[in-house]
Amino acid sequence: MQTEDYCPGTTDFRVIQNRKGVFEGIKEDIEIIGFINCGGCPGKKAVLRAREIVKRGADTIAFASCIQKGTPIGYPCPFAKKMKEIVVNDLPDSIKTLDYTH
Repeated sequence: MQTEDYCPGTTDFRVIQNRKGVFEGIKEDIEIIGFINCGGCPGKKAVLRAREIVKRGADTIAFASCIQKGTPIGYPCPFAKKMKEIVVNDLPDSIKTLDYTH
């Protein structure tokens, strides 16, 4: 959540638009349903927020690269692995998750 002070997600949106990073090779249209954060340490709100964007039509959730890489502040989330695990385990199997964006 602290990364938001430095990063408004512009690179994430650009790689989606230009089909780079994890989106390379995707031919289908990509519609961004929402752009949310984890709610702060230790990321417990990520589950509720993931549920909500799925309710609003998302079929895929991409975890932004900053979560695991720590860019641009150089501090990866210490809860990243556990946060993704609880989100994935909570969502229906039909919802795809991506580990990074770029």
